[in-house]
Amino acid sequence: MPSLSDVMQDAINEQIGNELHASYSYLAMSAWLSHQEFHGSAAWMRAQSQEENAHAMKLYDFLVARGGRVNLRPITQPNQEFKSVADVFNSALAQEQGVTVQIEKLYELAFHEKAFAALVELEWFIREQVEEEKTLREIVHKFKLIGDDGASLLDLDRELAGRQPEAPSAE
Repeated sequence: MPSLSDVMQDAINEQIGNELHASYSYLAMSAWLSHQEFHGSAAWMRAQSQEENAHAMKLYDFLVARGGRVNLRPITQPNQEFKSVADVFNSALAQEQGVTVQIEKLYELAFHEKAFAALVELEWFIREQVEEEKTLREIVHKFKLIGDDGASLLDLDRELAGRQPEAPSAE
């Protein structure tokens, strides 16, 4: 018998889908950036896609560990057209802000359901969202500072190429 209510299992399954959609969106952003020849930014977004996939798997593994049933949902097609490299990163920030709202609602549900193990698991996601938003706000700010200066855009693209993949969390 699962240790999570049906309501909680359903909500976690929905969040697995949300995380996979975020992964898919970042992959679409990476593809657009590659097509525009901003390979450093494309690599950054591809790493972000992999990180979001890892977040989905963290929830998947948690649900399985609690005796729950994973029920994968369809993933909607992500936006694939952007006005500029800066627009891509603005879209990424908006996406992370939306994910933060989703995680907070899931945490609130876990609190009301008295799903204490889920609360502990979701605390990691809350901390992660603070970091995700901070990082993207900093990048968006840099794009605002440089505007349309081509040389600065290329420098920032090179800087973004230096992102190191995140090590899998042992938590």
